[in-house]
Amino acid sequence: MFRFFILVAALLINTPYPAGAHQEPAAAAEAPPREMKQVEEKPVVSSHRLSIGKKELNYQVTAGHLPVISDSGETEARIFFIAYTLENRQPENRRPLLFVFNGGPGSSSVWLHLGTIGPKRVQMLPDGTMPPPPYRLTDNEYTWLDQADLVFIDPVGTGYSRAAKPDLAKKFSSVQGDIEAVGKFVRLYLGRYGRWSSPLFLVGESYGAFRAAGLADYLLEHGIAMNGTILISAIMNMQTVSFDPGNDLPYALYLPSYTATAWYHGKLATQAADPDKILQEAEAWTENEYLTALAKGDRLSPDERKTIAGKLSQFTGLSPAFIEGHNLRIDSRTFVRELLRDRQLVTGTMDSRFLAANVDPSSPHGFDPTVAAIRPPYTTLFNDYIRNEIGFRSDMEYFILGGGIGRWDWEAKNGYADTSEDLREAMAKNPYMKLFVAMGCFDLATPHFSTEYTLNHLGLTPALRKNLTIRRYQGGHMMYLDLAALSRLTKDVTAFIDDSLAAAP
Repeated sequence: MFRFFILVAALLINTPYPAGAHQEPAAAAEAPPREMKQVEEKPVVSSHRLSIGKKELNYQVTAGHLPVISDSGETEARIFFIAYTLENRQPENRRPLLFVFNGGPGSSSVWLHLGTIGPKRVQMLPDGTMPPPPYRLTDNEYTWLDQADLVFIDPVGTGYSRAAKPDLAKKFSSVQGDIEAVGKFVRLYLGRYGRWSSPLFLVGESYGAFRAAGLADYLLEHGIAMNGTILISAIMNMQTVSFDPGNDLPYALYLPSYTATAWYHGKLATQAADPDKILQEAEAWTENEYLTALAKGDRLSPDERKTIAGKLSQFTGLSPAFIEGHNLRIDSRTFVRELLRDRQLVTGTMDSRFLAANVDPSSPHGFDPTVAAIRPPYTTLFNDYIRNEIGFRSDMEYFILGGGIGRWDWEAKNGYADTSEDLREAMAKNPYMKLFVAMGCFDLATPHFSTEYTLNHLGLTPALRKNLTIRRYQGGHMMYLDLAALSRLTKDVTAFIDDSLAAAP
């Protein structure tokens, strides 16, 4: 998700507004104004009820901001959050607590919030595609609120979260600045809401997984240990997804996802009935032959090049001539526009099952059909939900996806940004922390083979490796758009949380 998020999010930082409800203009002062201390808003609190089969969940929603305070005591930013806590559950402070965020960088938490985890869900079509407007919010029978209390966090520059001053915004548009701000939020939330004794979990999607990996170690260094970390469509090592000259790794790691996509759209010469079987073949060939061929570079003989191009054609549905013309290296942007060119269609990047008309075949760029399908319903329904059901009102724009951050500082000198080492350190320091990783086989933003490659190179001991649970779904980057995948994901996470708590007293 991070690649196109960066493109849509690379806009100027908006001038920050006071947090919370709309403020009327102040009357003109007769004397020069003095500097006023910012008065922190009170959160909006409301009570709700959700029926799931024969079970009723009575819960409280808290929506508001918490400050990001510097060591000198200055409020540098305000982070918006929406928290869900079950009522009449005692003792409250022993109930699991999940801190949830999406990625980008530049994305709000709305996707996990209203897509899978929260008590309300955007009603898409059964296959996850966009329904005709007007859109509808429905009760979410798959909510994780039945298992744990939930805190949805919008990092600075997303949602309603803003830097306190324009010149502070750059600080939070960086890997470490972002991790530290969210880490300070977690610490402050635990204190203000009396949850220091709760079992704690991090949940991050896409770049949110990158953040969660770094955050797990940051929090541990500040005395806050996690019971579990849940990574959805994870990216931790940017080298695995960056199609740069001299970096052949992504061309290999994307191949199985190309295979799944070509299989789904009927473009493989041999259409196996079982997609898992053809994926296993693609993965085995990638590890045993394709990576070796890429490493040889110009030393490949003409016969070897022809053989590799033929196998790539079998696994991608693209012609051998096209593949040879691209030096045996197909990036994701090329693949989504070429696979169905004969049908005048482009596939999605976040979910390669999604399609859109290829109205500009000569252009190497274009919009992602997945983003086009999900942005309108999620934007519309969040804005209606937060005002009319939660009761939080603001005239600020809620930055759904981009618009609130500038150029992102990856803080990677002579290399690629990588938080997988932080995750390894966190798991070594806290051997009780369990790790759950969910992947979609139709994800061309953070492909599953890329995620598995990173996990297989963490350098974990056999004992720590037992703390790792990996699940693959018949879905895309947001596998939960598909109802069947959503149901399975909820069951898997429920089992994971139970397992993570088994060691707790």
